[in-house]
Amino acid sequence: MDKIKGSLEVLSAMQVTADTEGLDAESKTLLHSREVLAVILQGAVEEYEGYSRKEIMDFIEGDSITDTKEVSTGRTNTQIQGSNTEFVQLNEKTSNFDVFFRARNPQLSMGGVLVSLHIDIEPQKSYRPGYPIEKRGMYYLARSLSSQLSLVTDAADYGGLEKCYSIWICRDEILKDERYSISFFEMSNVKNVGRCTIVRENYDLLKLVIIRLGNKVYNGREEDEGYELLRFLNAIMYPHREDFMDTMSEYIDFSDNEELWKEVEHMSGLGQSILEEGLEQGIEQGIEQGIRAMVLDNLEEQISKDKIMNKLQKHFQLDRERAEQYVERYAGSV
Repeated sequence: MDKIKGSLEVLSAMQVTADTEGLDAESKTLLHSREVLAVILQGAVEEYEGYSRKEIMDFIEGDSITDTKEVSTGRTNTQIQGSNTEFVQLNEKTSNFDVFFRARNPQLSMGGVLVSLHIDIEPQKSYRPGYPIEKRGMYYLARSLSSQLSLVTDAADYGGLEKCYSIWICRDEILKDERYSISFFEMSNVKNVGRCTIVRENYDLLKLVIIRLGNKVYNGREEDEGYELLRFLNAIMYPHREDFMDTMSEYIDFSDNEELWKEVEHMSGLGQSILEEGLEQGIEQGIEQGIRAMVLDNLEEQISKDKIMNKLQKHFQLDRERAEQYVERYAGSV
């Protein structure tokens, strides 16, 4: 069975996102986990065909996973601290990457030379947001490719360009016949006049993957192509069902590490104790920061204040009045 050893971080992220809709700000934490990314890449990236999830997880450059890098036209490869990964140009609509990272390309990395894939993963609520998702995906790919050229020197190193992937996970507004389908788009050499030999790696630089879900219950069969990926995404993109951890245990293995489970239980109890003490003596500084981050992230996602208050009540054990105070306090700073 192709399982990855699960970390405390990914297990905690799964607990935090247990009742979210798969697209809330909290869910981005889960998509930053290499264990989760490895399962997605195994089913969506052709370069990883035949590799185990553990091998793919090791290919991912952990320190490159980010949503805080801004890459702007005319200022390529400049990093600025911010809340999103953005491509920005004067008078141009801002576009945000949800999860952007690099991972080793095993087909081209050899002899001590590392060649990377540049991968963007976009969880998308609607497949029909008023424009074709495919066009937006192609735009993201074009900007991802162009951002690799350095402006440090006048000479553009086109030979150093590396392949880009944009993987879109669309959840809602999908026609019944199109539910649980995956489409792949790529650059291809469609015609040659005369005799010539074109090396594929010289033009195979853009790959768009559109994954369509569509229902809280996935009834695919094991023999169906894409079954493993679609089943996994269906589990994490909707509020977790009772069989969630049973499903996850088929992909990510927590069972051999009893201490991990004990640690989670201990942390949950400790967290509860801190929260109870905080309600009597004033919220601890760390908890206060967590509340602030949740409120600001959700406001940025344009989630209603009422829904944010519900989340604060659940995750931080606050009463309605206290939750409302926090929302109003931090909403005023936006």
